[in-house]
Amino acid sequence: MPDAPLIAFFPEASFGAALNCVGIARALRARGARPVFICHPGFSGIFADYGFQEYHLPSTGPAQSADYWQAFIRRHLPHFDLSPIEQVETYVAPTWDAIVDTAIEAEEPLSALIARLRPDLIVLDNVVMFPAVARAGVPWVRIISCAETELPDANVPPYLSGLAATDQAGRAAFLQRYLNAIAPAHDRYNRFRQSAGLDPLPPGQFLESSPDLNLLLAPSILRHQRETPLAPDRFAFLEGCVRREGPYQLPDFPRNEGPLVYVSFGSLGALDMGLMDRMIATFSTIPARFLVNAGALREAYRAVPDNVHLESWYPQPSVVAIADLFIHHGGNNSFCEALFHGVPSLIMPYCWDGHDNATRAEETGTGHRLDRARWTPDSLSAAIHSVLADQAMRARLRENSRIMQANSGVDKASSRILAQAINLAGAGMALDR
Repeated sequence: MPDAPLIAFFPEASFGAALNCVGIARALRARGARPVFICHPGFSGIFADYGFQEYHLPSTGPAQSADYWQAFIRRHLPHFDLSPIEQVETYVAPTWDAIVDTAIEAEEPLSALIARLRPDLIVLDNVVMFPAVARAGVPWVRIISCAETELPDANVPPYLSGLAATDQAGRAAFLQRYLNAIAPAHDRYNRFRQSAGLDPLPPGQFLESSPDLNLLLAPSILRHQRETPLAPDRFAFLEGCVRREGPYQLPDFPRNEGPLVYVSFGSLGALDMGLMDRMIATFSTIPARFLVNAGALREAYRAVPDNVHLESWYPQPSVVAIADLFIHHGGNNSFCEALFHGVPSLIMPYCWDGHDNATRAEETGTGHRLDRARWTPDSLSAAIHSVLADQAMRARLRENSRIMQANSGVDKASSRILAQAINLAGAGMALDR
């Protein structure tokens, strides 16, 4: 019997990508593979808590530090009130520049680590290619855990634009501004690629498709009709990719009545205490119960209404499963979790593919969008009541939930990854389908 394939996961330094990979790694472990995690600094212990071996990249430069990214987000908080096209110069271009720094700083230690690990396959869940992955001499799988817009097509709105699928005029204007703004970072990245022996990428692209396997999280209810269909032997759509967590014990609310609303803007979005304070004040006027993810700033909140419960972390899939409404930033994992459990979304995007998902929620009748910068207590209250009362949306979401839960993205992803590892390694391990 051959050794179980060693599969190295390398997610980006964000909880969305990291926890998405945890769900797939669990399914792979159940099938007899040996998943391990390569960790960016600041993520030490995250994967070990789920029972996986971690291999840590050293902090070789400022962009490798978790503090760097928290400071980066704090500097850019005012830009989150801008429209997607206005964010191109103020937030998107600086973010790509910082991401390029991360790739450059990680290259030598990552190359050395992969050579020491000698994995049978690498799973990359990121928005940028690390040349050490492409040059490792083993197959690699790309996970597109952002919105489907990350993979370009003539019928798909530009990535990060928040545009409707039919907005051709807006597309041309956005693309011109976007490509101009990110050109310095893209040119610098291509020079780095070439110095590492890789071909340059076309304008606007920082990560190529894998020649082996590419997995997209976009469930069928959100998918675009592509002009150029994706080859099914290399591209697999998942019905989301939602991990399981332990059951969540609902706290006792002094005002223990009304629908349950879960609120989370991710670990970085929680840094905007001004926004959170305003929302909590509005929640106090609504006859509902609110679970609010306050992130690392949980202890900074003093006066909390009786119908609001704050925590620094929640087992999010378990909480979403019992919620009546999920208010979030449009992160792809959050959106997919809401869809998986048949829960309507009220999306208040502030950056990146949150804009794309908010627009797609409106287009597909799976949620509503609320402008992050221009809401009032009355408009937020009205939006919450409207989504909670939308029975047609609830029926649509229930049917979609049935489809997603019957077609587990986690299981499909693990099956395709393991098949890829076995086929390309020439091993004979049987698949448990």
